[in-house]
Amino acid sequence: MGQDLRNWNVEDEQFWNSTGKKIANRNLWISIPALLCGFAVWLYWGIITVQMINLGYPFEKSELFTLSAIAGLSGATLRIPSTFFIRIAGGRNTIFWTTTLLILPAAGTGLALQNADTPLWVFQALALLSGIGGGNFASSMSNISFFFPKKVQGYALGMNAGLGNFGVTTMQVVIPAVMTVAMFGGPGRALINASGTLIGKIPAGTLTYIHNAGYVWLIPLIPLAFLTWFGMNNIRDEHVSPRIPNPIVAFAIITGMLLIGLVVATVGLWLMLPAKVGGSGLNVDKLIVIPLVVATTVGLLYLIPGAVGRNLSRQYRIFENKHTWAMTIIYTMTFGSFIGYSAAFGLTIKVVFGFKHLVVDGVLTHSTVNPDGPSALMYVWMGPFIGALIRPVGGMIADKMGGAKVTHIISAIMVASTIGVAYFLQKAYASATPQDYFLPFMILFLILFTATGIGNGSTFRTIAAVFDKEQAGPVLGWTSAVAAYGAFFIPKVFGEQMKAGTPENALYGFAVFYAVCIVINWWFYLRPGAYVKNP
Repeated sequence: MGQDLRNWNVEDEQFWNSTGKKIANRNLWISIPALLCGFAVWLYWGIITVQMINLGYPFEKSELFTLSAIAGLSGATLRIPSTFFIRIAGGRNTIFWTTTLLILPAAGTGLALQNADTPLWVFQALALLSGIGGGNFASSMSNISFFFPKKVQGYALGMNAGLGNFGVTTMQVVIPAVMTVAMFGGPGRALINASGTLIGKIPAGTLTYIHNAGYVWLIPLIPLAFLTWFGMNNIRDEHVSPRIPNPIVAFAIITGMLLIGLVVATVGLWLMLPAKVGGSGLNVDKLIVIPLVVATTVGLLYLIPGAVGRNLSRQYRIFENKHTWAMTIIYTMTFGSFIGYSAAFGLTIKVVFGFKHLVVDGVLTHSTVNPDGPSALMYVWMGPFIGALIRPVGGMIADKMGGAKVTHIISAIMVASTIGVAYFLQKAYASATPQDYFLPFMILFLILFTATGIGNGSTFRTIAAVFDKEQAGPVLGWTSAVAAYGAFFIPKVFGEQMKAGTPENALYGFAVFYAVCIVINWWFYLRPGAYVKNP
């Protein structure tokens, strides 16, 4: 355990059965909880901000939406350098160090939440750092892809991603529960609005320990740091990580590349955000900023001198392959939707169904609390739970049916369910009794989450089949990096459209994008004469 591996040839059936399978499974089952904690820390702002509203923190709803958006942009951007960590620094070194770094935002969030007077910029900085957890997905998936043969890539990657994605659901269940107990000490704050957990509503006036939302992740993160170091392996083969530096140098390289991503993400956020929340006030359109952030991050990484730069030059060959770009768009449809909806789901339920939407002096208002509205914290976990749970199933189905065929079917389902969600969201956001539309809204959203989960598994299968062993890992990381911008884009668009009074427009736009993805998937992988037939 913990030693570096050489001559790792899992496509050799005898080697796989005698040696490889046991080692690969050990690395997988350590990788999963580490990735789970990464997702939890990255996306816990969707739950924390709901409770900040319930506790009367002195921020506007639009300001709280920026926290999820900041974490989303940061996590997506950090996936770009994380894509290339395994070949540069080794799998064990990378997973250990990036897991250990999660302690910083977790502890900092707990400390900041203890004081309601903590300024917004502190929460924004912590949201930026929590993006480290989002970046971990790219390095984790790339790493696991090297441990398993192609015949079970759909299963292995589906398990790592699917159970790792349970960090979203785990966080959405754990945080409301631990907030009710003074398990880490510190002052409690009385609820202004009723809150909720899986077992029911918590009445206004109840003391709540919101700072536990950060501190609770220290419980698994500290032992996981030891487990990743002593239980995982680096692979020192030419097609994986041929020249791994000593651990201290590896940690320094990883940290430096993450800092490049954080700086670029910060500049991008500054360009987009309004001045009242610390932005430039220029309000540069996100459709301009996000491509600039991606291109700048890729370019700055390429300028790193020495062995790291040469290593990156070799890995950048994935950009010369047309399938990299096709799968980037398709994976954005599946994972980008899953992670974006996960980030926005709770606050959307709270804002749309937790308030009455009344016409006052000819103007539609959204500020009257709805006592009959559903508790966001009681329902928010369901969609991500289903989407994560079914992900390995999607991978296994794709191993048998072919990835492109499965992706095609779920894409059509995503178009239909998104249009349905948009319809009922529009009705609810203009109603004095929005709870009347909650059930169909919820059912359709759960169908949408299910489709994204299956599609995540099927796209893993396609990538594993289309690319060779050396390129498959970086492509998995790259596609996940671009797709992760959904965690920024979707909450940001929801927030903007809700402010405009037209949240349904966001979903109609997403449905159009899904239709475009159907065409791309058909052209590349399903049409007669496709480049690769139903991989």
